[in-house]
Amino acid sequence: MSSIMPYVLAILLTLSVYQLMVNVQRKIGTPLVNPLLFSLAIIIPILLATNVSFEQYFKAAWPIHALLEPAIVVLGFPLYQHLKTIRYQWQSITAILALGVVVALVSSFVITMLVINQLPLAVSLSLKSITTPVALVLTEDFGGIPSITAFTIIIAGLVGALAGIPWLNYIGIKDAKTQGLAIGAASHVLGTATISQNSYEHGAYGSLSLIISASITAILSPFIVPFMITTLT
Repeated sequence: MSSIMPYVLAILLTLSVYQLMVNVQRKIGTPLVNPLLFSLAIIIPILLATNVSFEQYFKAAWPIHALLEPAIVVLGFPLYQHLKTIRYQWQSITAILALGVVVALVSSFVITMLVINQLPLAVSLSLKSITTPVALVLTEDFGGIPSITAFTIIIAGLVGALAGIPWLNYIGIKDAKTQGLAIGAASHVLGTATISQNSYEHGAYGSLSLIISASITAILSPFIVPFMITTLT
């Protein structure tokens, strides 16, 4: 029975804190109170105060982590609903996202090398804009640091979830399709899940964007990243 308790406590803590923050966000009515971000702000001090390491917490809460993959599949539903429209635009969408992937890979790598000249960090940061499973595998293959990549992926997702739509509206980009493509490409699953609350169109194009961006990154990065490593080091 005692061996079950850590799992029960970790799951109860995670679900209770997250649901609390969801209720707070609904009551306040602002996306700035992001449930994921504020749940982290509550759970991390609890783990520190009780001397529970992240590895112990992650292992105990693995059933929640196991549900992430089927949850991601749910994002495909709005994509299915807009499939007839999207199929006439796939060529231009793919071209734009391919350009975005190349810019993200090269700019992050070059800026990191110019500023701190640390190759493992440059590799890790260049893969921050795609979904976690793909990014971690590629980071390991190229000699990066998976924990750095995982951390920056969370930051990229939170920034897109919190400030993506307000920023795009501020600079005059208000079309739901364009906003969905931008957030899906830059902020992957977390950003897409958040903007899906705005409209089905946001969710459809966000899901399409993160899928295509991850696929293009997996295809292009084995050519681009080794070339940059050879050229800039």
